[in-house]
Amino acid sequence: MVRGVHMHELDRDAVLKQFNRLIEELIGGNLNRSSFQPWEVEILVDMVRCKLPGASRRVTMLREYQNAVQQRIREGAQVPPKLSEYLQLKGRSSNLARRAQA
Repeated sequence: MVRGVHMHELDRDAVLKQFNRLIEELIGGNLNRSSFQPWEVEILVDMVRCKLPGASRRVTMLREYQNAVQQRIREGAQVPPKLSEYLQLKGRSSNLARRAQA
């Protein structure tokens, strides 16, 4: 439950719009808000734990993450997956691709 609202009641379009805003703020270095949705806080804390790489690689990674989240939301996810979850899945698929090429 998020602030008294069940997850299935969240508007996916609104969540996606808010997620895209968050990513654009992070990429632009303009995170000047004072209020965040609980799921946004979870994503931000998770990003800190992931120890993102330097500036140019970070932007590329965040764009890839943003594209993956957009796809997941279109497929029916109620909230964006955390960056760490995305990186785990990406690592698994990279490992599978390398094994298939070997």
